[in-house]
Amino acid sequence: MAEKEHVNLVTIGHIDHGKSTLVGRLLFDTGAIREETLRKLKEEAKEKKKETFEFAFVMDKLKEERERGVTIDLAFKEFNTQKYYYTIIDAPGHRDFIKNMIVGTSQADIAILVVSAKEGIQEQTKEHAYLAKILGIGQMIVAINKMDVVNYDESRYKEVKGDVENLLRGVGYKLEDVKVLPISAYKGDNIVKKSENMSWYTGQTLIEALDDIKPITRPMDKPLRLPIQDVYSITGVGTVPVGRVETGVMKQNQAVIIMPAGIKAEIKSIEMHHQPLQEAKAGDNIGFNLRGVGKGDIKKGDVVCDPSNPATVAEEFTAQIIVLNHPTVIAPGYTPVFHIHTAQVTCTITEIIKKMDPKTGQVVQEKPEYIKTGDAAVIKVKPTKPVVIEKQSDFPQLARFAIRDMGQTVAAGVCIDVVPKK
Repeated sequence: MAEKEHVNLVTIGHIDHGKSTLVGRLLFDTGAIREETLRKLKEEAKEKKKETFEFAFVMDKLKEERERGVTIDLAFKEFNTQKYYYTIIDAPGHRDFIKNMIVGTSQADIAILVVSAKEGIQEQTKEHAYLAKILGIGQMIVAINKMDVVNYDESRYKEVKGDVENLLRGVGYKLEDVKVLPISAYKGDNIVKKSENMSWYTGQTLIEALDDIKPITRPMDKPLRLPIQDVYSITGVGTVPVGRVETGVMKQNQAVIIMPAGIKAEIKSIEMHHQPLQEAKAGDNIGFNLRGVGKGDIKKGDVVCDPSNPATVAEEFTAQIIVLNHPTVIAPGYTPVFHIHTAQVTCTITEIIKKMDPKTGQVVQEKPEYIKTGDAAVIKVKPTKPVVIEKQSDFPQLARFAIRDMGQTVAAGVCIDVVPKK
């Protein structure tokens, strides 16, 4: 049997619209988790007086999350459709956790945007839709969830569908890259089985829609880039960094260079989902072991590269951003935290080159004194310490970033030009 193509999927949307429940249901209905696991979770949910949360508990492994009923960390799980092998990156919808969502979404090939049929579009529905577009997610499936709560009403579905399509069009999605479907994650309507409660709906189930996505193009032929997401110390094994191969291929015994520090090393072993691999390719989430690297030599935000073509370390860079949410204004001298791939670095906005209309991209003003919520702009940025960032035209996977300040995402953007460090 030919190996199925691997696709990374992220679930996004407002808190409490049912993302985790949807994921749990998807895993259960595709046979990725067993009946007895679910039964245990059901009992636990009952004890904690969160009767309808058992599917969500599948993903929310962390004890404190169960106590609080909130998704905090990114969790990875996999399931299969006829055609694809999916890894789900469950991204939290809770406001404080949006930085995890940024890391998660920038690793995804496709997103399921979950919108409650009862509540319709909410604040984070908008924020996540914007971020998904800026972070380069080309295809979107919109799951209008909780149809059972609105008595499977077709007119309510059509109303929310219209609103979401307008939102996504406004953000810059073409509707041919978007599929919208009515579901109930809790009851299991239109996830794997066609719903008997919505005979008016003749479209695809969620699993059919996932099987029917446009093929994902993988940048295999580009030089290796792997941003480090975490570094674990494992007894008897040593330092095990984890991350996703963004471009190129990583092979066992290959020589690599770790940027921004320029440390040379060799790949001792690679594993994915606890299976050893000879090589990992663009799109794979892996753990690996390095020769020639001490514990302190490698950290989150570093990028493992091909030594003949190391990643760019920026002296300064030019970026296009959109201001999502800032309480006052952003002016030159502003120094917030930039989340670039897996790195978090304080950077100074040194200049606002021009302000644009976010819908059309037309220049509205040259060298404005400041920008505010809703504005798009081209800016110059100076990192306060060495960080890898690449141009959108060379490595889009390492060009995207979010700007965070005061516990929220204030802007998101992409690097369009870099002045490399000498």
